[in-house]
Amino acid sequence: MLHVIPLGGLGEIGLNAMVIACRGEMLLIDCGLMFPPSGTLGVDIVVPDFTHLLQNASLLKGIVLTHGHEDHVGALPYLLNEVPVPVYGTRLTLGMVRGRLEEMGVKADLREIEPRNPFPVGAHFTVEACRVTHTVPDAVGYIVRTPEGPVIHTGDFKLDPDPIDGQRTDLERWGELGDEGVLCLLSDSTNSERTHETGSERMVEQTFDRLFRDVPGRIVVSMFASNLHRIHHVLDLARKLERKVVTIGRSMVRNIEMARQLGFLPSVTDALFVPIDDAASLPPERLLVLATGSQAEPRAGLSQLAAGDGPLRLGPGDLVVLSARAIPGNERAVSGLIDQLLWRGARVIYPDVEPGVHVSGHASQPQQRRVLDLVRPRNFVPIHGELHHLHRHLATAKESGLAPEQLLLAQDGDLLVFEEGRGRFAGSVQTGRIYRDRFGNGMVTPDILQERTRIAETGLILAALVIDRASLSLLAGPQLTGQGLNLDEQVLLPRVAEDARAFFLEMSPQLRGDDARTREELARAVRRAFKLYTSKRPVVVPMILKV
Repeated sequence: MLHVIPLGGLGEIGLNAMVIACRGEMLLIDCGLMFPPSGTLGVDIVVPDFTHLLQNASLLKGIVLTHGHEDHVGALPYLLNEVPVPVYGTRLTLGMVRGRLEEMGVKADLREIEPRNPFPVGAHFTVEACRVTHTVPDAVGYIVRTPEGPVIHTGDFKLDPDPIDGQRTDLERWGELGDEGVLCLLSDSTNSERTHETGSERMVEQTFDRLFRDVPGRIVVSMFASNLHRIHHVLDLARKLERKVVTIGRSMVRNIEMARQLGFLPSVTDALFVPIDDAASLPPERLLVLATGSQAEPRAGLSQLAAGDGPLRLGPGDLVVLSARAIPGNERAVSGLIDQLLWRGARVIYPDVEPGVHVSGHASQPQQRRVLDLVRPRNFVPIHGELHHLHRHLATAKESGLAPEQLLLAQDGDLLVFEEGRGRFAGSVQTGRIYRDRFGNGMVTPDILQERTRIAETGLILAALVIDRASLSLLAGPQLTGQGLNLDEQVLLPRVAEDARAFFLEMSPQLRGDDARTREELARAVRRAFKLYTSKRPVVVPMILKV
């Protein structure tokens, strides 16, 4: 009997983590995070709820990683802190992971693997990586051989006939498994609603070659720092155009340096780069800037340039290229960033006006159909996508000839059981989302999020009261200080304080000996008084001083 348990990535973009369990052993494929939706105030990242893994820590034999994107590896430090198990990945993937783990002070047993070279994980799993084409080099999918039969996990992939590094998705190997018989196919659903072929990265190369000609000022290119294929081409273009390169953004600097050390940027030398403080003195037509911040992150490199922070000042003649599409939910912020750049006088190019500046790294509907026709799995589970993506991928599988009983629409926490070639649902395990500060250890619970939202919506009042310690009589206050109140509400505070004092005096002096009860009554009195003048009920923080 084989169990497949998604802990994240089914019903959302990101948070990818898939458990495969058999005969008392567990294997985890990917361990990703997601970035918080709007409204989650003070939260930097979201990681999966690992309760099921923690409760079965002795059964987890290893973690295999498909590639180095944060939505597939970003939660590793949090899990490895609790369950130190071997982590397997390709050279570049482990290089990207190593930097993050070191940054967070987490030690790990990292084991490098090569595609088409099977390796054991525990006593019951034999795992084989298969090369796939994605936006980051050294990406793989996995064949997991189990006592119930082989499972294929595609990872994030697309079918590019002419990839930058020449490493095409290994359809031949998947086809060989299809001939052998595949128990279950777990396949990337991100682009399942797109009916046209996913474009080749060569299209972006050609577009950059055209756009970068005869630019009279600086060229600024912003993209995800993990898109090393595209970064490599930009650096090569800078060298050919005799432009020096400035890198802005910690992740951009770190990834380029790591990729150079591992040999993934062989033609790039130190002479190509200049520090940002020296860049302002260079003629604009001799400078190219690689910056993070294509999603309008407030502290990222491109946002700093748009705001005019730092030594570089953009202006007429400069070209800014956003080489990434806005992640769903970021559209308004990205639009505002584009407007800021335009106000600076720069020419701004982005996918909506020039589609060739970005292509997706995910297989579209016809490419997904090709994989389904090739593998011919006994069971199919769409993964990596929101519910509408999973539904559309199921429809494609049905169109390719799979019967309804072979199609399994799973969501996070579902327990899928496979035996004798058939799959079925058999309950669920605890899962969910844990909200965290990226460099903090504390969790942000739903109650805390709700309170933060309420403070943001209604404001906060600090209420201070002075009580005689001996007689418990009221000596002074309440003194009210407002935060986040509008101007009319600020004007009301003295009147609210008078009414709150009258309400508080209704409390029996004998009860004032109980500090908790006193704080509760003070908060209630302030809220009650505030309600006399407005329907809003701000958060009240009571303070009692006994003298």
